[in-house]
Amino acid sequence: MKKIVVLFSGKGTNFAHLANTFKDQIVLAITNNPNALGIEIAKAHNIPLEIIDSTNFESREAFDEALVRAVKKADADLAVLAGFMRILTPIFTDNVKAINLHPSLLPRHKGVDAIRRSFEDQYPEGGVSVHWVSSELDGGEMILQRSIIKAGLDFETYDNAIRALEKETLSDAIRVVLS
Repeated sequence: MKKIVVLFSGKGTNFAHLANTFKDQIVLAITNNPNALGIEIAKAHNIPLEIIDSTNFESREAFDEALVRAVKKADADLAVLAGFMRILTPIFTDNVKAINLHPSLLPRHKGVDAIRRSFEDQYPEGGVSVHWVSSELDGGEMILQRSIIKAGLDFETYDNAIRALEKETLSDAIRVVLS
């Protein structure tokens, strides 16, 4: 069975979905935020957890070195960034096989606040992307994209639809990558 490490920074809603979907495969969860709500999800699912507080490191590279050590120690086949709000350096990207979930149809709307920016753009559809992690922000090779039509949706409905699509698309992309 293939082993997964999940990295998250916040509420952990995508992590919670993964914990239910891939419960026997997640060997470690890592957060950079000691106050992340996702910590409770790891505890509730008895998933080993490492809190590697990014504010305790003098550089992004030093933080990434700690991340790489934790992932390598877990002997995982894949790292999954699910709401992990860090820009990673080549120290991580060159040493860890990782995928990232992003709530827009890349290359549109890289970075933060992508759902709002996608909702407000001129395109008739928005969506989600799962891509390989590279040293370019949201720039790695595409694995899977799914879209929804925006017509007739208010922002709250669109936001909820994107968040539901994220969970399904990320799970499918993990299955593709690990098969």
